[in-house]
Amino acid sequence: MYKGRGFDTVLLLVLLAACAALAVPVAMLRPQWLILPAAAVLLVLALLLWRLHGLRAFIARCLGARAVDDGHLQATLAALPIQACLLQKDTILWYNAPFRDTFFDGEDRLRPSASAVLPELDLNVCARPHGQDLTAGGRRFTAYASAVDGAGNATILVLVDDTVYKDTLEEYNASRPAYLVIAVDGYDEIFNDMKDSEQAHALEAINSLLEEYIARTNGFLRRVANNRYIAVVEERDVRRMRQERFDILDKVRALNTGSTVTLSIGVGHGGRTLAECQEMARQSIDIALGRGGDQAAVKTLDGFEFYGGISSGVEKRSHVRSRILCNALADLVRQSDSVIIMGHRLSDLDAVGSAIGILRLCRMCEKPAVIAIRRESSLAGPLLDAFDEAGLSNSFIEPEQTLDAIGPDTLLIIVDTYQERLLESAEIYKKCRRVVVIDHHRMAVGHIDAPLLVYHEPYASSASELVCELLQFMPAEENVTPLEAEALLAGIMLDTRSFALHVGVRTFEAAAWLRSRGAQTARTKQLFNTSKEEYEARARIVEAAYLYKGCAIAVSEELDAGMNVVLPMAANDLLTLNGVDASFVILAKNKGANISARSMGGLNVQVILEPLGGGGHLTMAGAQLRDCTPHEAERRIREQIDAYRAKQAALAAGSAAET
Repeated sequence: MYKGRGFDTVLLLVLLAACAALAVPVAMLRPQWLILPAAAVLLVLALLLWRLHGLRAFIARCLGARAVDDGHLQATLAALPIQACLLQKDTILWYNAPFRDTFFDGEDRLRPSASAVLPELDLNVCARPHGQDLTAGGRRFTAYASAVDGAGNATILVLVDDTVYKDTLEEYNASRPAYLVIAVDGYDEIFNDMKDSEQAHALEAINSLLEEYIARTNGFLRRVANNRYIAVVEERDVRRMRQERFDILDKVRALNTGSTVTLSIGVGHGGRTLAECQEMARQSIDIALGRGGDQAAVKTLDGFEFYGGISSGVEKRSHVRSRILCNALADLVRQSDSVIIMGHRLSDLDAVGSAIGILRLCRMCEKPAVIAIRRESSLAGPLLDAFDEAGLSNSFIEPEQTLDAIGPDTLLIIVDTYQERLLESAEIYKKCRRVVVIDHHRMAVGHIDAPLLVYHEPYASSASELVCELLQFMPAEENVTPLEAEALLAGIMLDTRSFALHVGVRTFEAAAWLRSRGAQTARTKQLFNTSKEEYEARARIVEAAYLYKGCAIAVSEELDAGMNVVLPMAANDLLTLNGVDASFVILAKNKGANISARSMGGLNVQVILEPLGGGGHLTMAGAQLRDCTPHEAERRIREQIDAYRAKQAALAAGSAAET
């Protein structure tokens, strides 16, 4: 019986040792005697070759015999119509005729290497029930392996040639339909100011770019409204679009139409039916528009992916939607037994100010309402103190105190956030069946699903601005008090940095309306005052900051309770430094890290913090990381800055190449 590869190796070593021992002295004393060891070498080599030649025949007899033993027919692999071989580690000891014809062009080879024939082979994967997909010789196989009992480390490998089926499946997946919804951002606001000839020129330019873009696919494009298109393409086309990062966004943005025109694209693919892909595309376009437009949102079965999103939202100058939503919200409040108003965790002046405005709206509708807020973690302490001094402290209660009072007709109004994980109290949200959302931040994954009413405008400076627009359509005789007007004005001033950034015409209209309702700018400014201790802590954070690729980064250890306001203030201060496009301040908090980010508009801090679980706006964002040290958070922020800058450089290079 064949003793295996180890026996041959020992035989070769013995031969080499004998040759070395005999060749040197014989060559020195009697050269003619070299004939004897030479003959021995030839004899041993002949023996070895005979053994190797007999190896395949021996294995073939074992695997391919058809003799009857004790009345049972022996199993055979030689007659299999599929490729099969016997391996010992990386050596192919035996193979059948189909294997020889496929991989050796019909010629026999002595103990070839398996890694040379099948470079991707992994026997551990092949041993699994689904086998391993392999490609070799221009063919595609599924390989299955099984160890041979009682044969040491020998393995039987069987390959099923399923090239046709795999190619067919790949083509099927690549040709699956995908659905695109394409919208022109701010169509009415942009085109209403144009002459007819300018509108025609701009629309023709957009149509030409879109037709050219879809013409590169196997699909079609249809215009279904003035500002909306649909396209049906194949899965392979969506893959290419994602690889090119939807460069149509940059091409449309670069059009010289007299004003900046941008697109929003919603993509649905991977669904079981075209109707399911259409629904996914509808969800995608909603979230793309909710994030401010000028981007593509791709909805898959696993979530969303975003491309673009470097422009600010287009401001809508019509108040019609505000009036309609005000009436709808007032009706919902009147149909409720009670109302709970809630913002985000670490509530700031905008969250509290907008909540106070909604509280006034509920009182106009003569319905009991309270604001659920955690005072100890709020960044709006001076504003809360001002209401306490005015005898209105009972309007603010801890979230846990509201849980028992929630009934089936309780209405929850969420302000200044659209993300469930950032709510002041997730328990209140889960218990309330009726929910309304009022927010200005760009929409992100994890947003609140299916609220009764949504007032979401990413162009707005703040949630307080949106609430002001709602209040303007309520009865004038019961309008806001001067203290409430100052709370709303403080929210606007916070998010615009005292009307320096992210302001529009409607922002100043809201501020003017609040001023007419008794808001005093001097008293409002006092709400931003800080203590000497907070000022010193802020100065230490700013002093410790450093610049990294145009971004100021500062890391601080945990501060005393009640000094949370230092974090955003330090981030704002860092923006005043020359050469700083954005600032990131990291603060240790409860075995985690809180991050406050600000920018001047040249860098989208929301996009940078989203992969870390944060969110916000183009110029203002934040994140709260759990079980993360400040220095680990710093490293992750630097990685996101690197990725963002690399993406900016790639886009700039692409634009330069096209020019």
